[in-house]
Amino acid sequence: MVAARTRYDLVAMTLHWLVVALIIASWAMGLYMVDLPFSPQKLKFLSWHKWLGVTIFITALFRITWRGTHPIPPPPDSMSPWQRTAMGVSHLLLYLLIIFIPITGWLFSSASGIPTVYLGWIQIPDAVARDKLFAGLLRQAHFSLNLMLFVIVCVHVAAALKHHFFDRDDVLARMLPFLRRR
Repeated sequence: MVAARTRYDLVAMTLHWLVVALIIASWAMGLYMVDLPFSPQKLKFLSWHKWLGVTIFITALFRITWRGTHPIPPPPDSMSPWQRTAMGVSHLLLYLLIIFIPITGWLFSSASGIPTVYLGWIQIPDAVARDKLFAGLLRQAHFSLNLMLFVIVCVHVAAALKHHFFDRDDVLARMLPFLRRR
């Protein structure tokens, strides 16, 4: 009989924290550039924001594939059934959002008539025709999904900290390589 994992493996941890860093950078870039006047500087930031989005999408696909093929540590026995359900739902929402947010960004960019050229050299084809009204709807969808992601991330972080400081279990330590198990 194989013993249950007590921590995520190094690849899962690396992908988790890489996606976290990319999302934070993308949020910061998006918030900074959104109200800038149209200029070469804004176009540069917009390109970087798109590069981050494409990278998040690719990394998220790899992360989801990895998670689907590698067992994760079971929740602690002390976790109540509603908390287990909430954990599953929140993880599902996080995965869906980190996939669909870049897609809405790409669609918004396409409908706005602004091509996406990943890292300045890989042209990603437009997904939809240029359409100002549709672009406005996609911009709102992109913003709203990011807001939803922000809220779920805050709840996710609060839950991890609650488990660590109040429940005093290993939930947080399972995803942090430097944190010692209790």
